[in-house]
Amino acid sequence: MKFGKDFKKQQVPEWIEAYVDYNGLKRILHDIWHIKKLKQPPTPVQQKLPFYRALGSLNQESSAENSGDVEDQVISVDTVQEENSIELYFSKYLKSAEGGGQNEITFFKKLDSELNKVNAFYKKKVEEVKSEAALLNQQMDALLALRIKVMNPDFDASASLQRLSVDINNSIPSKVSSRNRATDLDTEHIALAPRVDHSPESLSTNHAEYSSALARNTNLDNKETDPMQILDHVKIVNTCESPMSTIRGVLRDSKENDLRFKKEELKKVDQRLKMAFIEFYRKLRLLKNFSYTNLSAFSKILKKYEKITSRRAARSYMRMVENSYLGSSDEVCGLLDSAESTFIKHFSNSNRRKGMKKLRPMPKPEKHRVTFFSGFFSGCSIALLVAVTLLRDTRKLMEGDSSYLDNIFPLYSFYAYIVLHMLLYAANLYFWRRYKINYAFIFGFKQGTELSYREVFLLSNGLAMLVLGTFLAHVHMNIESRSEKYNRYLEFIPLGLVVVLFILLFCPFNIIYRSSRFFLIRTVSHCVCAPLYKVTLPDFFLADQLTSQVEAIRTLEYYVCYYGWHNPKERQNKCHGHDMYDVFYFILAFFPYWFRFLQV
Repeated sequence: MKFGKDFKKQQVPEWIEAYVDYNGLKRILHDIWHIKKLKQPPTPVQQKLPFYRALGSLNQESSAENSGDVEDQVISVDTVQEENSIELYFSKYLKSAEGGGQNEITFFKKLDSELNKVNAFYKKKVEEVKSEAALLNQQMDALLALRIKVMNPDFDASASLQRLSVDINNSIPSKVSSRNRATDLDTEHIALAPRVDHSPESLSTNHAEYSSALARNTNLDNKETDPMQILDHVKIVNTCESPMSTIRGVLRDSKENDLRFKKEELKKVDQRLKMAFIEFYRKLRLLKNFSYTNLSAFSKILKKYEKITSRRAARSYMRMVENSYLGSSDEVCGLLDSAESTFIKHFSNSNRRKGMKKLRPMPKPEKHRVTFFSGFFSGCSIALLVAVTLLRDTRKLMEGDSSYLDNIFPLYSFYAYIVLHMLLYAANLYFWRRYKINYAFIFGFKQGTELSYREVFLLSNGLAMLVLGTFLAHVHMNIESRSEKYNRYLEFIPLGLVVVLFILLFCPFNIIYRSSRFFLIRTVSHCVCAPLYKVTLPDFFLADQLTSQVEAIRTLEYYVCYYGWHNPKERQNKCHGHDMYDVFYFILAFFPYWFRFLQV
């Protein structure tokens, strides 16, 4: 794979503007190569060489010309220190601007601009993670104190906790400072916490109390405090994520509760801090990869410049790049090592393999049987759909009466809306994955349990095949049946299919993607009880989707009417003759929009 494609593949979508404009620099080099080609009449062999071949090969004359050290005659580099401690780097082209030299001046100006842009962005992000590391260190102190207090409330753990606190403090590099934390504490705590809330309570600190504490403990390495005192400043914030917690929050004046030192409380806090560590570690890895890919881009583009112009400037320029903050800072690597050791020690019982499996989860492997059955079910669904269409038209021509099909067809049309919705969701997953959108993290799926677009496509085609097959069997048994008693039981086939699907949906056994099924059930319940739950991204995303499923919801009303308001043995559709049915037909269309409104 060419470097340009690999470079684009490794870019973080949220940071795409901060990366080196590799393609823009290549276009300038292409202009330089084109001017050189026009000024030097090529030989017949050289005429056949395209641009990419010219970039990838060196002739003997170029090698001979580059044998001497003439770097100082090509560019000179300089550094300017700004007031905000950001260094700006500039290079001056020392050759003549004639004969294509103006394009080379443009190339180095853009190269300087890209270096300063990348360097400033990287330094900004490193400062952010250093601040987050300081806050994470304080939260870890509180967790350790809470653990010992919960396990043995009467134990005087000051000395033990002091040693544990020192270990944690030492795990964060000494360069990490906690200054200016008083003003940014609330914002950065939100950034450290997992974006999708899975637990109803979170560990928080009182802003004013921690501000004074941080002012006294600016240098964590030189001044030690008793970690048990941290618990005096820690409170539990009720986030009102359940109906009961919401009601309790309304009845009480304050949503902050003192610690009760219970194991359930410790478990919730421990889980949230573990998720914060994993997200923090992931951000550090992205920063490390950002540095590596941009350094590689500078190296590659300078090598291409040397091959085109036959001038040696890469060594001096790369020396400046390596001396910049992007190339010389090792703070991210230090934070990575300390985060690994802390997580393994306190969240994995010193089991490195187990800890690294959580910090660096392996991507979910694609299964060949999913692809096979997706194709098989889709082929069967298409064949059954053609058979249903032909059967409907044939009965109209042969018997001239299709009233029975018109009665039962709405009972099965409910699944058509569901299947179509699942197919569109599979398409969304495909494009999210193609454009590197981490939908599993955004929606809060547990790592390794998220459905891929292939699996959603498999489920949609499997459901379509089941419904179409049931419909055909229903119609054929009705045609062949001559017994009125037998026909009476045939009318309950659509209802039986609904019951079977609901049993599969609520099945407690670990079959047919249990975690995804329960996630869907939980999210639907949050949408229905919108005012009583804290709204998260999956909740209002699903509520938006429900507004497009009005017809499917109305079909459920038809089920109630068909099996509840009239006798199925009559085989006649009299639902639209009921005034109550017509009223609820419009009321049901209002409910999805009402649920979405309550989430605002």
